[in-house]
Order: sequence, then structure tokens, then C-alpha cells
Amino acid sequence: MAEKDLLRIGILIAGALLMLAIWYFGSRPRKEQQGRRRESPAPAPAATRREPQLPGEGGEAEGIPDAADDVSQPELGLEEPATAGQTSTLGKREIQDFDKIVSLYVAARAGSVLRGEDIVVAAEKTGMVFGHMNVFHRLLEGHPDRGPVFSMASIIKPGSFDMATIRELETPAIAFFLTLPAPVPALDAWEKMLPTVQRMAELLDGVVLDDSRNALGRQRIAHIRDELRAYDRQHEAPPLTKVPRW
Repeated sequence: MAEKDLLRIGILIAGALLMLAIWYFGSRPRKEQQGRRRESPAPAPAATRREPQLPGEGGEAEGIPDAADDVSQPELGLEEPATAGQTSTLGKREIQDFDKIVSLYVAARAGSVLRGEDIVVAAEKTGMVFGHMNVFHRLLEGHPDRGPVFSMASIIKPGSFDMATIRELETPAIAFFLTLPAPVPALDAWEKMLPTVQRMAELLDGVVLDDSRNALGRQRIAHIRDELRAYDRQHEAPPLTKVPRW
């Protein structure tokens, strides 16, 4: 075969291979976004801080919910009563914002519950009054308008006590919470709350638990006192500076 014929055949074969390659690659489905600049995924929304809630909401262990710091009053598990317009303002805080909460529980013994009527009687015996948000408060003697020294609620939603159905109420525990700043120094408020809680436990045949749902012991009491002393030091008014006379 002449050299010219071989060259012609080679060109035909190369052309056929080229056409085959064009057909093959042109008929393949194009991958999505092929050749396009990849867009950066939209940043995930910032996670919302979830505050532990007291009482009646949040994680539970042994029937008692977690206590919390840095929460507002509605996040204490207390819901506005249906007849909010008719509720008492006795025990309402003048300033709703606060920066610390100290809580204790009185829990029923194993196999038992705390009954509504018994709670009301015990609260009255320990000097607490029924008021704002339909819960009980310890008020500052002679100055009830300054708000509660500490308050008490049920751990069952909505946390309030409905006196119309109080005989039907059964709860595994009640929560006492001291919100700071209070109308008295933090340590003074604690010294009023602790004996009240202990007396309530005696009257209801219950046990006192700390905010971690452990039996309240001397070491924990001492630790809380130290914390509140430090709180009072941080929040005490600075001393007045004397202005020099010229």
C-alpha cells in the first residue's frame, strides 16, 4: 500500500476517534454546579442560651428539677394565673431583674407526697403570706412594699397554688428561692430563709435538699454563707469620699 494511502487511513482513524470522544463527553450529564463557584454555606444561627428553670421545668432527677442562676421571674416556672388581673401584688418585686438565685427544696419522703392543705398551714405557721403570682412570700417586716425576702412555689407546673383546688394538690416537693438583690443583704436573707425551710420540713415531715437535690448538710450551708458574704461585699455601696475643704 502506498505511503499516501496509509497517511489517508491514519487521518480518517484519528478523525473518527476525535468524533467519538466529542460524542462521548458531550453526552454525559453535567454534574450539578460543575464549573460554578461553590457558595459558602450560610452560617448556622447562633445557639440560644437555654437557662435551667425552676421549678417544674428542665431536667429532673428524683422528681426534683434543677435550680438555676441568672434567670428572670417568668423562667422560674411560674406562669401568670388565668385571673392575673385579680391576683394580689403582695410580694411583687419592685425591680424584676436580678443576677443571682439561691434555692432550697423541701421534698416528701419516699413513697409520700406533700399535700396542698398541709403546705398552706405550714406556710402560715412560718410567717409566709400568700400573694403575687399566687405563691407564698416572706416579706420584710414593716416594709411589705419592698418585695419578698424569699418566695415558695410548687415544683409542679404552673408552680402557683390555686386556693380553689388546694385540697386536690399533691406535689413531690416545694421550692424556696431567694432572688438577689433582695430588700435586705444577701446573707441576712439567707439567715431568714434557712430556718423557715427547716421548720417547713419539720411540719410537713419532709427533707431539705440543696439546689443539687442532695440532702442539705453543714458543709453546703457554710459554702452558701461564704458565697453570699462575697456577694454582699461586691454589691455594697462604696464609701463616701470626703471632699477636702480649701
